Formats: sequence, structure tokens, C-alpha cells
Amino acid sequence: MSTIVLLLITGLGLGAIYFLVSSGLSLIYGLMGVLNFAHGVFLSFGAFLGWEVASRVGATSWGGFALSLVVGALAGAAFAALTERFLVQRLYNRHIEQVLVTVGLALAVVALFDGIWGTDPTFVRGPGWLDQTTTVLGARVPNDRFVSIVVAVLVLLAIVLFLKRTRFGMIIRAGVENRSMVTALGIDVRSAFTLVFTIGGAAAGLGGVLASHYFGYVSPVLGQTLLIFAFIVTVIGGLGSLTGAAIASVLVALLQQFANYYLSGTGDFAVVVLLAVVLLTRPSGLMGRKAL
Repeated sequence: MSTIVLLLITGLGLGAIYFLVSSGLSLIYGLMGVLNFAHGVFLSFGAFLGWEVASRVGATSWGGFALSLVVGALAGAAFAALTERFLVQRLYNRHIEQVLVTVGLALAVVALFDGIWGTDPTFVRGPGWLDQTTTVLGARVPNDRFVSIVVAVLVLLAIVLFLKRTRFGMIIRAGVENRSMVTALGIDVRSAFTLVFTIGGAAAGLGGVLASHYFGYVSPVLGQTLLIFAFIVTVIGGLGSLTGAAIASVLVALLQQFANYYLSGTGDFAVVVLLAVVLLTRPSGLMGRKAL
């Protein structure tokens, strides 16, 4: 019983990180129709800068950890905003060029990170409480998993409230439905779309800091590794569905955890099988809109 509880909670913690990364992908594609293959470097950039700040302020202090979360989110947001403004904004409705530019940017930035921080993983530390465990129904669960879950839930609620209750959220949703009409009303849709990219980058940067504590290290390729699973989550959940991304994040992470434990480390293979089953039976994803 304790093993199942441990796998469930650690799976939820991993799913929380997957959601923070995939939520940005889902938002950007669902609202703007952009496949952003550079999303992973937003995560790595946020993780690296968050760790740099925490190590100088005090990596084992709560102040340093909290500051690393803020800096990671801001770093991811700034990188994403600049990417949209100077690269992606010129390529709307040009999907092949979007893929080429974002893939090229990802490769170039990973090489840049290699030059700055080196190719070896940088091991991170946090407040002592994060390294400790809490006993839940006999299972000793690492405390950082609980932090990841709480942050992911708060981010999900914040994004939903932003899109449904704020003026910018209404502009973004209206711009997706009829961009030309919104523009004719004198509203700058481009600024709203830049904001969507910024929010996605902030979630990725935040996820990068939490991922560095979950795995115990940060490296230039951490973001690209997690990006693979984020794309899988986005496809399974349904392109453009934030709710679908949340559900799929949990499904993928739990499947990964249980398969790794009970089926001799076959978690990644099991996830690919799940992806294939969803694509064959429901190509639009669990919560995606069916093509007319």
C-alpha cells in the first residue's frame, strides 16, 4: 500500500512539472496556432538563472528558494516575450517557418548554455525541508513533490481566471475567434498575443526551477528533455486545451511511474504506447476539438 501511495504522489509531482511546461505549449498553440519548439529553452533559462540567484542569496534558505521561483518565472517570461516579438510575430500562419525558426533557436541556445554553464549537470540544493520526507499512509514522500503540486494548481487557477475574468483574457479569446474584427475595433491583438507567449514562458521558467529540485540538477538539455514529454501531454490532452493538458499530465506521469516500478523501467515506452492509442482512437486528443 505504501508503495502505491508513494508512486501516486511522486507521479502527481512529476505531472505538475509536465503541466507547467505543457500549459504554455497548449496556450500558445490553442490561442495562436504556433508550434513552439524553443519552449524547452525557456525552462532551462529559468532554471539556470533561478539557481544562480539562489546560490548567491542562500540556496538552502526559504528566501533563496522563493526568489529562485520568481527569477525563474521572470526569466522564462522575458525570453518568451522577446522570442515572440522579434521572431514568431513575423511568422503567424507560416507553420513551416515557425518550426524551422524555433528549432534553430533551441539548438543555438542549448549550445550557448553549454558554453556558459558547461555540458555537465549542475547539482542544486534547496531548503532542508525540501530534502526531507513526509509520511503519508506509510509512504515517505519527498516534500518537494508537494510544492510542485501546489504551484501547478495555483498556476492552472491563475491562467483560467486570467482568460475568463480579465480584459486582456477576453481580448485574447476574441482575437483567436476573429482577429480581423478585433483589430478593426482598434484593439492591438499583437500585444495580447505577446502576453500569451509571456505567460507560457513564465510557466515554463517556473517549471524549470521546480524540475531542477525534483531531479536534483539542471543542465542545458533539461528543458529539451522535458519538452518531449510536454508535447506528448499536449497531444494526448488535445491541442489548445488547458484542461486536457492538466489531465494528460497526470495520466502520463502516473503511467510513467507505475510502469518504471512494476515493468522494469518501461515508463517511457508505456507513454509512447499511450500516445499511439490516443492518436489512433481519438486524433483530436482527450479534450481537443474534433475537426469538422
